[in-house]
Amino acid sequence: MQLQVLNSPFNQEQAELLNRLLPTLTELQKFWLSGFLTASQMNTALGTADAQVTQQKKIQQHTKEQTIQKEITILYGSQTGNAQGLAKKAAKTLEGSGFQVTVTSMSDFKPNNLKKVQTLLIIVSTHGEGDPPDSALTFHEFIHSKRAPKLEDLHFSILALGDSSYEFFCQTGKEFDQRLEELGGTRLYPRFDCDVDYDEPAAEWLEGVLGSLGDAQGESPTPSQSIAHQAVESVYDRSNPFQAEVLENINLNGRGSNKETRHLEISLEGSGLTFEPGDSLGIYPENDPALVDLLIEEMKWNPEELVTIKPGDVRPLRTALLSHYEITILTKPLLEKAAQLSANKKLKELTIPGNEQMVKAYLDGRDLLDLVRDFTPWICSAQEFVSILRKIPARLYSIASSLAANPDEVHLTIGAVRYDAHGRERNGVCSILAAERLKPGDTLPVYIQYNENFKLPQNPETPIIMVGPGTGAAPFRSFMQEREETGFPQGKSWLFFGDQHFVTDFLYQTEWQKWLKNGTLTKMDVAFSRDTNQKVYVQHRMQENSKELFEWLQDGAAVYICGDEKHMAHDVHQTLLTIIEKEGGMSREKAEEYLTQMQQNKRYQRDVY
Repeated sequence: MQLQVLNSPFNQEQAELLNRLLPTLTELQKFWLSGFLTASQMNTALGTADAQVTQQKKIQQHTKEQTIQKEITILYGSQTGNAQGLAKKAAKTLEGSGFQVTVTSMSDFKPNNLKKVQTLLIIVSTHGEGDPPDSALTFHEFIHSKRAPKLEDLHFSILALGDSSYEFFCQTGKEFDQRLEELGGTRLYPRFDCDVDYDEPAAEWLEGVLGSLGDAQGESPTPSQSIAHQAVESVYDRSNPFQAEVLENINLNGRGSNKETRHLEISLEGSGLTFEPGDSLGIYPENDPALVDLLIEEMKWNPEELVTIKPGDVRPLRTALLSHYEITILTKPLLEKAAQLSANKKLKELTIPGNEQMVKAYLDGRDLLDLVRDFTPWICSAQEFVSILRKIPARLYSIASSLAANPDEVHLTIGAVRYDAHGRERNGVCSILAAERLKPGDTLPVYIQYNENFKLPQNPETPIIMVGPGTGAAPFRSFMQEREETGFPQGKSWLFFGDQHFVTDFLYQTEWQKWLKNGTLTKMDVAFSRDTNQKVYVQHRMQENSKELFEWLQDGAAVYICGDEKHMAHDVHQTLLTIIEKEGGMSREKAEEYLTQMQQNKRYQRDVY
């Protein structure tokens, strides 16, 4: 509303001055000015300062409340770096809207400070079979313990990351959400559960949080604030990958091996992308053309029919199935949606509540081709069918090179995945692309996945113990290249490597031997499980060297594990506990505390999958 001479007690000059001033004032300034004028009037009328003092206290209280609401803590729990990346983006967006934001890994947050936090955002992934990521373990345990404080003053919201192909989808986020409510916290905005394609729901969640924060302050931050702020990112990232040229594609295994492990060298020239040892490369792969063609033939679709991926993105059906949609993994949500598009009663019966174990059994090892063959007839168009599919997720691979040693390049170590299930041969999407179809000169859409949870010690003189059988050796190759390249004094290093056969499967053998010779690598123990009647694995070599290994731990060594989580990483973890218990003369409980303390001090880091 504009002040005018006719609708106010002000003259023309005063009205013009006020019309220029008032739109520039913040809500707090308007509130203060209103209080000041009211207090002045009351002071004149009553002849006392009481009213002015009272009003000043109200203003101070309002200012305090504004400050509290403006302070936001973001805690993230991340295994591969996705939650961490989203936390940093959210912080930039909130800061762009005038909030004071503190972003902290759960592993670095002092749980006792939780009582002081009034506005909390949690961004957390779920790892393995419903477990918290390593960096969230201690905080998760604290929140669910009797030591957790009452949080009646807390306003919170949860962004949960997960993969709907796993049974316990977003379980960690759900547990935090429920527990904070039990402790008395109030939801600032409802929890969002994100699947592997999390960009859009994460952005929607943040917009909702911003809106709720704006409502709490009587303000309305606009969506454009967050969108504009998020644009200040690297040119190439997860949502805008770089088309990188393949320079080399070599099979590392010898003739007669049961395995096929590809060594890829990829050019990053012109991308501006950088990374550190411990980071990963994300690749958006293409599906197997033969599988796509079988799917189209089974459904009797026209491969050239145009389908809409999203508004403004229209592609031929075959192209969309090749490069956009996931077709090799089935999920429970997909089965439930598919039941609405099929006239098959068995599919509808399978997806009714109470049949969860039957659903789990069906999903195991089957893909989209199995689904369309098993539950005919389908009563839908190609467009309707592809609309229920999720976007093909990027595959993350531990980087096997140092940027300092190989400028403008990134190296990967990829094991080809081939197996039989339900009467058909199955292939890993990205690994078989690399093994069978990718040639030097081809390009791949890639981005860097930064991972602060798997990094060389800040002090280069810190000893390191590396456990990486098979392709798990990849990041340790980057560690050694980095340490060799930097040149100044480095701490001791010890590698435990294992595979099936010494002759055919000793990945990067000549490089390890070179680093042993020049002192970059201090010690190496190997385990080749199929060369003797008794299978020997890396954990057995660790047990054989238990006394020396514990001495390294006592000297401050950092331990790194990379590879299979379910078996190898679990066995290595138990072996470490046994060694600490035995050589340190501790109880099992004390050994667990020792390892937990190492984890909190970033001396025990895992890159497992």
